[in-house]
Amino acid sequence: MPLILIADDHPLFREALRGAITRLMPDTQLREAQDASGLYAMVDAAPDADLLLLDLTMPGVQGLSALVHLRAQHPQLPVVMVSAREEPSLMRRALDHGATGFIPKSADAAQIGEAVRQVLEGERWIPPTALQGMQAMDDDERDIARRISELTPQQFRVLQMLGTGLLNKQIAYELGISEATIKAHMTAILRKLGANNRTQAVLIAGRLAVDPNSVIAPPEEAEP
Repeated sequence: MPLILIADDHPLFREALRGAITRLMPDTQLREAQDASGLYAMVDAAPDADLLLLDLTMPGVQGLSALVHLRAQHPQLPVVMVSAREEPSLMRRALDHGATGFIPKSADAAQIGEAVRQVLEGERWIPPTALQGMQAMDDDERDIARRISELTPQQFRVLQMLGTGLLNKQIAYELGISEATIKAHMTAILRKLGANNRTQAVLIAGRLAVDPNSVIAPPEEAEP
């Protein structure tokens, strides 16, 4: 029987997804996560799942970076983005970064079910109304995605936490590792991203945000 993973911080929308899926495929196994740490633990525990439905703006999931990371670590796992944002340009960016589909949160149960069915059959799915005006992402964004895909899972989580404004010592506490280890990760992150400092690393990764212009630089501290 299919195994579908749901990652969304809104209980009502998780319930809507569960309902649409179980009506279409009553025997489907479902697992859920409501934040970034739960997402990564869930995927690591079920890398052979048939589908991941991933909220674009779940806490700790910054724009399309999580999609890029998961596609690099688990290329066999189809990922469909779900979001209240419905701009065709954002949907095209998601597809260009490896998403198999994009479900707006305004979709009704029938559309959600049809999207899941098509993706499980190996097809892509986006709302028909989004097909007009979709433009491919630029080369700079594609290059940044390539660099981010080279980060290890721990390096990626450090980068994501750095993007929330945490200092090295705070990240070390959250991850249960030493500050020296965090500094080693930061050195590798800067090298892989081609960044000179923490601020530049966050701004580079911020190109994959939903709204890149809204990215805030992290607080200053001793480098890296």
